[in-house]
Amino acid sequence: MKFIFPQNYTFKNKIFGFIDYSVAIINIVWAIIIGGLLHICIQDINIKVITFILFCFPVFLLSISGIHGENIIYVFIYMFKFFIKQKLFFYAKTNRYR
Repeated sequence: MKFIFPQNYTFKNKIFGFIDYSVAIINIVWAIIIGGLLHICIQDINIKVITFILFCFPVFLLSISGIHGENIIYVFIYMFKFFIKQKLFFYAKTNRYR
């Protein structure tokens, strides 16, 4: 069986078909950091589990769904660049023939 892919088709390797490798690595690092901090700071296992879910599950959901199919890493880069240089341009529409 032969498959024909168009030349402008970009093939991206993904884990389980829906999450990029770079995003998966960032999710794992985030979970390790949160898990380590919770292990050091909190003794009760119930509170550890609840806070781990509260901090890691939303990031995981955002990385799966993304924002309009965009990679979550790029979204954070765009947001960071916007916070550094917040510029808002207003262009007035002028009519030359008035």
